[in-house]
Amino acid sequence: MRFTLVHVVCKLLRESAVFSFGIYISKAQDPTVVGGGGGADGAEKPIAPPPQAANCNGIFISYQFMSRKKEYPHLKNATAQPWAFKSTATVLNTGTTELKEWKMFIKFQHEEMLVSASGATIEDADEFPADVSNGTTLTGSGQSVLKTAIETAGDLTQIQAEIKLVGTQFGVRPPGVPMPKTIRLENDGFKCPAPNRRGARTMYACCVKDPKFKVKKEKTKFYARRKGDLVISYDVTQATKNNYQAQVTMENHNPLGRLDHWNLTWEWTRGEFIYNMKGAYTHLKDYSGCLLGPAATYYADMDFSQVQNCQKNPVIADLPPDRAKDKLIGNVPFCCKNGSLMSPIMNKTNAKAVFQLQVFKLPPDLNMTAITPPSKWKIEGIVSSTFKCSTPLRVSQAEFPDPGGLDEVSLAIASWQVVCNITRPKKGKTKCCVSYSGYYNESIIPCNTCACGCDEDSMCSKNAAPILIPPEALLIPFVNRTAKALAWSRLRHRRVSRPLPCGDNCGVSINWHVSTNFKAGWSARVTLFNWNQNNFQDWFVAAQLKKAGLGFEKAYSFNGTLLRNLNNTIFLEGLPGLTYLVAITNGTNPRRDYLIPGKQQSVLSFNKKNLNHLKIEKGDGFPSKLFFNGEECSLPTHYPIPDFGHRTHANLVVALISLAISVVLYQ
Repeated sequence: MRFTLVHVVCKLLRESAVFSFGIYISKAQDPTVVGGGGGADGAEKPIAPPPQAANCNGIFISYQFMSRKKEYPHLKNATAQPWAFKSTATVLNTGTTELKEWKMFIKFQHEEMLVSASGATIEDADEFPADVSNGTTLTGSGQSVLKTAIETAGDLTQIQAEIKLVGTQFGVRPPGVPMPKTIRLENDGFKCPAPNRRGARTMYACCVKDPKFKVKKEKTKFYARRKGDLVISYDVTQATKNNYQAQVTMENHNPLGRLDHWNLTWEWTRGEFIYNMKGAYTHLKDYSGCLLGPAATYYADMDFSQVQNCQKNPVIADLPPDRAKDKLIGNVPFCCKNGSLMSPIMNKTNAKAVFQLQVFKLPPDLNMTAITPPSKWKIEGIVSSTFKCSTPLRVSQAEFPDPGGLDEVSLAIASWQVVCNITRPKKGKTKCCVSYSGYYNESIIPCNTCACGCDEDSMCSKNAAPILIPPEALLIPFVNRTAKALAWSRLRHRRVSRPLPCGDNCGVSINWHVSTNFKAGWSARVTLFNWNQNNFQDWFVAAQLKKAGLGFEKAYSFNGTLLRNLNNTIFLEGLPGLTYLVAITNGTNPRRDYLIPGKQQSVLSFNKKNLNHLKIEKGDGFPSKLFFNGEECSLPTHYPIPDFGHRTHANLVVALISLAISVVLYQ
């Protein structure tokens, strides 16, 4: 019961952010990166260490339970009752050596959930709220290096990380106190005893260096460079006391990955702002945040009207191709492709994007080496792969070859790497969908109801199965299909749910039609429909067929390639001159005719050599996964079943649709 309730509440929290939770770390300079600094003016005063810290020659850690209150729902079952709690954890360097990249483990034991973090990172979760019922490890992101009292004259803002926690826990009826089972320092080379208790609300431990610990010899002090679907490098190429130049490089390594009209966003953590950019731009050219913030005080003589962006979370986009040679905002290699990051199979050059920016810093980060990369990186596009990005990790300095051709390389001052991997879209969050049909059944199984989401206030049914439609209805927008769908259901003696099911709401739909099936092989017809207002240039479709894909022979109107090392994926793209999937357009008579989607179509042929026991009509002839421009599309939940009594009529109608599409394509 409790396990189920924890995960239900966790899901509700992700969707509605009912509770608030924060981790705050004192606003000392972040020496993580390349250097150190002093405390910030006006920073929150850190709490004084407890008396027990005076007897610790090492790292003193503590956890103090502050308060809690009953949260909804109010239940009679005390063990299932949720409570909002507040507590404070501290990591204090009371030793004689600097502690880098501190890590504190808290072994929660009352089904705790943490809802947000500011200034720290949870290693065990990618997003909030996070289920930490089995414990979690906190690491510093704002202040990850704790200096010694000796070198800072006891400045708590530099030697202590103070973490304020707010979250939700279950059970433990008052006056009981829901304390963790244990706490410890996770850094290598330290050993921690079992924590001591002071009263019912505080636990602490003094972690000291382990004399038996042997430091492993490492070739580099940086993290190893990692591989991923999309790898982003943040390289600092020039630096002065109060600003630096950085270059951002994005490389798509996934053959099925793709971004169109990409938008990149991140979060500044130290009050930085973008002074200018080349190779990209921010959607909002806004300097009001600087004028109304501390930047205006420090840079009193700066003309902020020349500043590109002062937002904490800027949204960055690629420049159009006509700005590629612009000496002021363009002229950067690999820039200016209108936000397209192609599949490396299609074009390796266009699988890479680069832009540059000048970043100004604020006190106390006023030395050349005090550089902190932005955090919380996100990138997305329209009908593109869905990526989830890691936190930036410090890696070895990037190398840049001499642009003049000399046999020399220059090194970046500092480099960070962000790795983004493709994730499967959640139900209702995809941007494309697939319909199924076959020569052996007159009906089309349309895209799933709400495949690409539905409005909450929709009057239609979001859960009902879609209504089967006649083949000609594929060419008609969903809002105009109702009469044909209902008439088809009456003709086929099929019941229709009330209210009627909602549409798929997808900008791109793809019909997969099994055309023939014979002893030596079979064929399918793939038709793309673009219901969007924008064209898709250099589109691609990738289809995975678990059993039958290995028999792929040819695509007649597309360029088709079988990727054997990628689950036998069939990769389809337009032939020269047919690389555009055009936008939806008006009919000949807009008052009378329906809107006409952009269309592309091709027949695919397959053989059955060495592929015994294929059951084409029962599912083997349909894709198990299908991607459009890197976005995984929603697939129907069932396949067409043979209906041989109407076979001739179905083939005739589908053939007529194919003829109509062919006429449009080759006019």
